[in-house]
Order: sequence, then C-alpha cells, then structure tokens
Amino acid sequence: MELTLKGLHHVSAITAKAPENFKFYTEVLGLRLIKKTVNQDDISVYHLFYGDETGNPGTELTFFELPMSGRNREGNNSISALSLRVPSDAALAYWEARLAEHGVQHGSITELGGRQTLSFRDHEGQRFLLVSDEHNTGVAGGTPWAKSPVPAEYGILGLGPAHLTVERAEDTAVVLEGLLGFRRKGTYPSTAAGQPDVIVFETGEGGSGAEIHLEERNDLPGERLGRGGVHHVAFRVDNEDELKQWVERIRTVRLPNSGFVDRFYFRSLYFREPNGILFELATDGPGFATDEDIELLGESLALPPFLESKRAQIEAHLKPLDTRQ
Repeated sequence: MELTLKGLHHVSAITAKAPENFKFYTEVLGLRLIKKTVNQDDISVYHLFYGDETGNPGTELTFFELPMSGRNREGNNSISALSLRVPSDAALAYWEARLAEHGVQHGSITELGGRQTLSFRDHEGQRFLLVSDEHNTGVAGGTPWAKSPVPAEYGILGLGPAHLTVERAEDTAVVLEGLLGFRRKGTYPSTAAGQPDVIVFETGEGGSGAEIHLEERNDLPGERLGRGGVHHVAFRVDNEDELKQWVERIRTVRLPNSGFVDRFYFRSLYFREPNGILFELATDGPGFATDEDIELLGESLALPPFLESKRAQIEAHLKPLDTRQ
C-alpha cells in the first residue's frame, strides 16, 4: 500500500507566558483552546492546544510554555513562518483592521505564491501569514469556534503552508519528495533580494492545508530557538497502522527517530531532516474529546492516563491558569 500524508496536522511553538498566550490566541485571533495539558516530555510546563470548534487535525496550533526561554534568534534551518487560513480576500481586509485595532504588528495585504496574504507577528514576535482561501482547493478547512469573538465568515479555518528556511534546500527536498511523498507544485520569488526562488511542495489532496514552502538562504546564521519560535511541524497520518508503517520506512533509511510514541490524543513519530528541522508524523485520532466533553474542552487541566497518578505533583508546580471561555 502506498503511504500518503494527508496534509498538515499541527505545529508547536514556544511561549514564555501562558496567560498572555491564552489571551492573544483566544481574544485576538479568536481560536478555541481545545486542550490545557502539560508537555509530556517535561511535565513541569503547560502545553496549550488551540484549534477550530473541535480541534480537527490540520487546525491545531500548540505552545510549550518555557518561562525562562530567551527571545527567538531568527535564522537558517528553521520553521521561519506559519500560516493560518481564512475564508476569503474580504476576510483579510477584516483582519487588517482587527490587527490594527488590537495594536498587533502587521504588514499590508500582499500576493504571495498565488494567494492573497497578510503578515503579522504575535506579542512575542512569532511570524505568521494569514492566507486567503478565496481560490483554494484541496484539503478542507475546519469550522471556526462558535463562541469566537471573530465573526464566522472571517474566522480562521486552520493551518496554511509552513515556511521552512534552510541552508541547503535540496537536502530537505530529498526527504520531502523521496521519503515523505510530497510533490513539487511550483516556485515563487523570494522576498530576499538575490536569493533562490521559494519551492512549493504539496501532499495528499493538496491546497494550502497541505503545503510546505521551502526557501534556501545562504546569508543567514543558524536560528537559536526561543520564545516566539517554532519547535516542530507535524503531518497527518490517517491511522495507527499507517503510522507503524512510517516508523519502519524511517528506520529503513537509517534516519535517527523517536520510534512510535503514544501521545494519547494522537500517536506520533519524530525525526529531523538533514538541515535539522524537527518533523512529526501524527495520526488523525483518537482526538481531543477522548477525555473531555466537547463543550468543555480546554477548561481544566487534562492529563493522559499515564500521567494521572502524578496529578497532585504536576498541579503543585504549575501556576494556575484560568482558561474558562
């Protein structure tokens, strides 16, 4: 059976302050907090998941809270920008006004790679593009949160293309095409003068929810990851059986990897491509309503069963975070 990744699953970034992060992503961007839990690899810190109404795969934006993290030092071999899909070009005009109203640093509406986009940075400097789905086809978007302060006709639908900036583009391209099965869709000019064109790769049904934009830069230092930076990008695998086949494929080519990892809300595999960017493959299920009522997602601290026995210890070390929405 041919293995095919379905698109983007989630992206995980770093914040230094969970309360400010929660306020920005729910009150300004209008996303729903779908899970308040802890980093399973460091249970002393929060792991916050934002997404659409039910946290569908492809809509999930997550953050590790690392209170002592320094500012992200931007550079090569990084996930240098994330995209969020909105329904239309008209939605971008709404967002341009909304970001200005909330004092958010942003650019102007610009065509990039055949789509209308609007760049902005969050309160910690993390780089984003809002991308219009006006003429988009392919992987469907999500359903905006019903209680969002943003009107549904302008609401964020999920993740758009992840932008990778690397020292050697072809090394990453070999992994995307030869190992993961992405297809080259085309190119568009870099915004940096004198640099090679950005290469667009797509997988599955294609469209903005299934794209990686790969840029080679020979004029940048390596990134030093910190608050406002992106830790990893995850791609969608249909089910657990397929993930186990991916584990074998990654092992066969001798890439160092995590092997099969049970994250409870999904199953995962982690590995780094040749320029050092961390990729994850993650299953679509079981999902975020596994241990909480769909109406109450994100309101209390959720722990997977293998951490439940440590709840008292975990809660004693976490600063309280009111996430009732």
